[in-house]
Amino acid sequence: MTTAKGLAGRTGLYGLLVIAAVGALFPMVWLLIGSLQTSSELYRGKDLLPKKPQWSNYTTAWTDGDLGTYLPNSVLYTVAAVAGILIVSSMAGYVLARIEFRGKAAATFGLLAVMIIPAPASFIAQYKLMVTLGLTNSRLGYVLILISAGIPISSLIMRGFFANLPKDLEEAAAIDGSSALNTFARVILPLARPGLIAVAVIQGLAVWNEYLLALVLFDDDTLMPVQRGLMNFVSAETPVQNILLAATAISVVPVVVFYVLAQRQVVQGISSGAVK
Repeated sequence: MTTAKGLAGRTGLYGLLVIAAVGALFPMVWLLIGSLQTSSELYRGKDLLPKKPQWSNYTTAWTDGDLGTYLPNSVLYTVAAVAGILIVSSMAGYVLARIEFRGKAAATFGLLAVMIIPAPASFIAQYKLMVTLGLTNSRLGYVLILISAGIPISSLIMRGFFANLPKDLEEAAAIDGSSALNTFARVILPLARPGLIAVAVIQGLAVWNEYLLALVLFDDDTLMPVQRGLMNFVSAETPVQNILLAATAISVVPVVVFYVLAQRQVVQGISSGAVK
């Protein structure tokens, strides 16, 4: 009886997981199918699959959307911003998890408080700061703001991850004569790899999808991220949804590839580094 109940329970669980997986994958499947349809097929909505795949939609999306300019911009911004976030948040998270100092609780509360503020609410202050520093309409200014926006949540995730590591590792390294910085770089960080990858994916998605801040800071269209290319196909007068879907499919390829390669570390990092 127990075995039968256990089997039924596992079957039901697997069934729910399959349904959840199908629901999660459906938007991606619909995106790929729509990107290969003609406009009439897409608007008619009766054809499950395109009668003749329109691979030219991707060529049109690449050229008319100027993705050859915007896509490298997004790659540059994402790599630079995520690298900066990982460096700062890993050190901040380690300090909050391991070092006792006056104002530690206030610092943690400050990080939580910053996360409550909606990003657009700070655009005016950020723009005035960039004007003062002479960094408007520059890649550096844009990346610096992206880094500052990602530090709070990333630091708290890394804090939770470091808190789960045994202190014996640092004590053993200190007995061997290792400095605090050397211990952090050679002992702690390698063990924090899942947490770092989880932060990289979370912040990478946030940076990759960012567009509003770019509109505020950039006057030069050639500095815009890939979302600017997608906006070329959004028009109430001449909608070209099939081309927009093709451009969207191109824009998500780097993110999907990275996530597929790092999915195991992402799950482990998020579960281990949950904010406590």
